[in-house]
Formats: sequence, structure tokens, C-alpha cells
Amino acid sequence: MKVRVKAFARFREILGSDLSIEVPDGATMAAVLAALRDRAGGEGDAIFDETGALRAHVILMRNGRRVNRNNLDTLAEGDEVAIFPPVAGG
Repeated sequence: MKVRVKAFARFREILGSDLSIEVPDGATMAAVLAALRDRAGGEGDAIFDETGALRAHVILMRNGRRVNRNNLDTLAEGDEVAIFPPVAGG
């Protein structure tokens, strides 16, 4: 099945802005993150730590809702995943 991934700000430079990732039916967000890790290669240090886990400051959303890192639900065909770096303003 295909899942759409949108990366923002600096992550767009690393991953590209609008991707379509093929994952097996019944896959969870972990499969998408693994594909993104592979795509990022050596530039993925801003997104993933040395163990390959998503860094704590990274914001991950599925269909417009923030994803709880402890509950990476099963994805469905056509889901949209968004990945953001930390945002600050003032």
C-alpha cells in the first residue's frame, strides 16, 4: 500500500518535500520510519539518533493528528504522514 509523506523545513532538504512510500499491507508507522531512515542516509542525524530511533524533538503526524510514539498504529492505504523539526518562535 502507498502512504504519502510530507517533510517540512530542514527535513524537506533531507528527505524531499512530498514522497509516496510503499509499505506492506498492515504496516505500522515503524515501516515508514525505516524507509525514511534508509532514504536519509548519512544526513538523517537530524531526524534519527545513533540507534536509528526517531529523535525526541521530531514531530510526527498521521492524517493531521500527532502520533504518540508509544502507539504506532497500523496504517491504511492513502494515509498521510507529516514529519516536522522542532518549531520555535517569538
